[in-house]
Amino acid sequence: MTTATLRRAARVDWSQRRFSVDGLEFRVWSSPAAASLSAVVLLHGVGMSHRSFLRLHPLLARSASVHSVDLPGFAGLPAADRNVSVAAMADALAELLRRAVGRPAVIVGHSMGAQWAVETASRHPDLVRGLGLIGPVVDDHHRTLPAQAVALARDGLLEPPRVNVRVTLDYFRTGPRWFFAQVRHMLAYPIEERLAGLTVPTLIVRGGRDPIAGAAWVQRLANRTAQSRVLVVPGRGHHVERTAAAPVARGILAVAATATDPRESP
Repeated sequence: MTTATLRRAARVDWSQRRFSVDGLEFRVWSSPAAASLSAVVLLHGVGMSHRSFLRLHPLLARSASVHSVDLPGFAGLPAADRNVSVAAMADALAELLRRAVGRPAVIVGHSMGAQWAVETASRHPDLVRGLGLIGPVVDDHHRTLPAQAVALARDGLLEPPRVNVRVTLDYFRTGPRWFFAQVRHMLAYPIEERLAGLTVPTLIVRGGRDPIAGAAWVQRLANRTAQSRVLVVPGRGHHVERTAAAPVARGILAVAATATDPRESP
């Protein structure tokens, strides 16, 4: 699905904006909607881009304002010339949310995007009304680079060829230096500990065959949250946001409805 197809499918305005925050370059693809639901912000995983959400974004945009974010160093954006931790990225994302969205939102992250989403909610709770964590990483029982590489290879055997091609192309656009710098932060980030302190409505999504975000790991995360629901999409792998966008969209919109503050409706 191309960007033009996305625009037609969503049947709403589709705009691209670029923001610089503390030397970090972001690109935001926005579909505003005259809806009462909380806005939804989509964060891709390490090495990925807004293309992860080309099927999910238009489904969400039927009912909510949606903003798909290309993060610094990915999707052809320049990488920072300094170390950018999960916390530093979250602080920059908070400023981006203030500029690009202008009101509290439901933050949805896929894979490492779930870490950036959780950290943003933890450090800037005034900006986050709810969370959607799709295939969250990293399983605390398999928190090593070799274990994650094996899980990623196993997932590649489950995904449709079109998904593998798009993932590979995004990896090549990122390049190894920035990719592995962020992977190092990904492996060190204790998402289960950071999630435990949050009270916002949280949806945790996994494909039923996902070897990266396994069933036991997702349940351990859910047990840490104050308000959580687990959505399992049978037969899907790690990129369930691409291969089963419809049920994922329904789950996220349910969170957005729950998290909406009537005083903030557009």
